Amino acid sequence: MHLKTTYLSFIFALCTTLFVQAQQADVTVDQDKDIDKLLEYKKDVATVKMYKIQIYQSVDPDLAKEAEQDFKLKYNNWPSSIQWQTPNYKIWVGNFSTRLAADRALLVLKKDYPDAIIFQPKK
Repeated sequence: MHLKTTYLSFIFALCTTLFVQAQQADVTVDQDKDIDKLLEYKKDVATVKMYKIQIYQSVDPDLAKEAEQDFKLKYNNWPSSIQWQTPNYKIWVGNFSTRLAADRALLVLKKDYPDAIIFQPKK
């Protein structure tokens, strides 16, 4: 009887291994064509150098707001923003795509903001 059970187990194991197969399938990804365009655009944007001008810094946020409002009254052709970097509030001006454009703007801004500097923000 023990031999018969062993023999049947062996036959069962052999039959199941013959019928078991790995699953195979082809995967097709259907995505919008614009995704490739967006990826290319992102590569282009990531490599673009951007220059800004820092015209002011203070530890007092109220003084920084006043300075930004004063800037906006005098110069409305460049965007400005207040950035906080411990412990200072800084006013950054412009989004210049070339160093030459930033240098030209700096010449104009130096009249009212002698401590202004050009820099490239970290991404």
